[in-house]
Amino acid sequence: MLGVLVNTLTVIGGSAVGLLARKLIPVAWTDFIMKGLALCTVCIGIDGALTGQNTLVMIISMVLGGVIGVAVDLDKHLNHFAEKLEERFKKPGETTSIAEGFVSASLLFCVGAMTIVGSLQAGLTGDNSMLFTKATLDAVSSLIFASTLGIGVLFSAAFVFVFQGAIVLLAQVAAPYLNDYTVGEMTCVGSLLIIAIGLNILDVTKLKVMNYLPAMFLPIVLCLFMKP
Repeated sequence: MLGVLVNTLTVIGGSAVGLLARKLIPVAWTDFIMKGLALCTVCIGIDGALTGQNTLVMIISMVLGGVIGVAVDLDKHLNHFAEKLEERFKKPGETTSIAEGFVSASLLFCVGAMTIVGSLQAGLTGDNSMLFTKATLDAVSSLIFASTLGIGVLFSAAFVFVFQGAIVLLAQVAAPYLNDYTVGEMTCVGSLLIIAIGLNILDVTKLKVMNYLPAMFLPIVLCLFMKP
């Protein structure tokens, strides 16, 4: 769990610096900066999505994962929690949405390839090197996002800790079913969700990305029966 703890702390630290730097960024620049970051997010997602070897695994994972997510309504639960944070911490006159910052940052920090592979490596072999690398990248990302989306990005550190920690702890259970093929398909699906996050930030779509989160883990089962 060392890598998860370090990653959580870097998100907190980066967000704190970003909130301080926010005062130096003209309001007129905020939307412009966010759109540029969203384009980078889409590019990262496209690159990761190309790691998949079996398109059918990706399609079935997204369909079934979406069905599971909608049935449980994960998006509603996450947004309900985010709205409670907003009620508690939003200051009068605040223009940015704490809920939007929390949801967007939580998903962005947790659905990427480095999250999946790094957390699995930490859980299976005790190797935290990839999570340390991710922690460095997330420190920079959280600084930039917090400077534009506000304190909601800081609160996303809690989601990072719980989500990545769960993968690390469950890695031993899933170990017999994890190989390069399976991890590649999980990365592919996770990268599709990153693209969706970028498109949401660009206001191109209004996808409930959280409802697709179960799709990331379905390749563990599907790859047992569907070969590349």
